[in-house]
Amino acid sequence: MAEKNFVRSMFDNIAPTYDKLNHILSLNIDKIWRRKAVKRIVKNLKNSESENLKSSQFLRFSNSQILSFSNSQVLDVACGTADSTIALAKAGIPSVTGIDISEGMINVGREKISALKINNINLKVEDCENLSFDDNTFDAAFIAFGIRNFEDKKKGLRELKRVLKDNGHLLILELSVPQNKILLSLYKLYFLNILPFIGKKISGDDKAYTYLPHSVINFPKPKEFMQMMEECGFKNVKQKALTFGLCRIYEGF
Repeated sequence: MAEKNFVRSMFDNIAPTYDKLNHILSLNIDKIWRRKAVKRIVKNLKNSESENLKSSQFLRFSNSQILSFSNSQVLDVACGTADSTIALAKAGIPSVTGIDISEGMINVGREKISALKINNINLKVEDCENLSFDDNTFDAAFIAFGIRNFEDKKKGLRELKRVLKDNGHLLILELSVPQNKILLSLYKLYFLNILPFIGKKISGDDKAYTYLPHSVINFPKPKEFMQMMEECGFKNVKQKALTFGLCRIYEGF
């Protein structure tokens, strides 16, 4: 279990070098994973909007209008330096709120958003397990590489269920341990030895890049995590492995 104050302090410390290291250490594959996840969120929002409009007895729309998801609000949880938040906004979602427990990470995200002149994003420092938002606020919620850092994962998932609208979509993108024995050996060699060495050299933090690999290895197995989502009230829960199981998409409603 990740201790909240430790996680906050750690990410504050590595915020200035986080983006550079993240892309180097993942060989930029994280960008591909994030694009896949954002596409799934957008597709579901479009489908939901389409169903809502088709059910109206008074209005007729063209296909392009049906797929506009013009009123959708999406919450990007544990948004870090706002890479996912920016991707969601660029995908056309009109209102994106990014939250993170680390003020240092949020500040880096604000600088990026300002430089890009994006105006449909709101970033806030928030504890993801104690959200300030009203019930039934968001159409979808996204967590990219952050759920493993929650101190109490069940509490965080229940909070997300609370702030999502009826049939709201939760999509979680998280690093995973490959099942193939050969890949697993290479994975552990890289993740437990090479990654911490490079991370320490660039960031100057001797704890963060030791903690991060162990947080992935100790994350619940796919079936266990899916069961956790169901216990917290999510339905139609499923998962999909990406890149030989190095990452997984979990989603539910």
